[in-house]
Amino acid sequence: MSWLYEGNIVTEEHVPIGAVGFVYKIVHTPTGRYYIGKKSLTSTRKLAPLKGQKRKRTVTKSSDWEKYYSSNDWIKEQVKEGKAEEFSREIIQYCFSKKSLTYYEIYWQFQYNVLADDNAINENLMGKFYRRDLQ
Repeated sequence: MSWLYEGNIVTEEHVPIGAVGFVYKIVHTPTGRYYIGKKSLTSTRKLAPLKGQKRKRTVTKSSDWEKYYSSNDWIKEQVKEGKAEEFSREIIQYCFSKKSLTYYEIYWQFQYNVLADDNAINENLMGKFYRRDLQ
């Protein structure tokens, strides 16, 4: 299943220039349950300096965003069992900085009220606010 944005299939060529990631919604179509999350388009890591040099090297590479389904354990389990076709993946918003990516993930989680909505698969926000805390 491909990513959709405003009803259109998204490929590498459709990603806006300068975007660092996106906020997404994954829906389990048989049940209507959904998950709101974020995904970076690239990953950056530091490598040891080359021989004779002092500065560390920075390597940036494309992430697995086209095959990505979620960090949620239940969704990953379903995909591993071959049930990927039961999910629809939609990009809600592209973001152009890491900070805005984190902000808009939380923004959309609050817009969908994921901790109070029984159809939401999200169990926490930022690892700080948990569904069980709303009791």
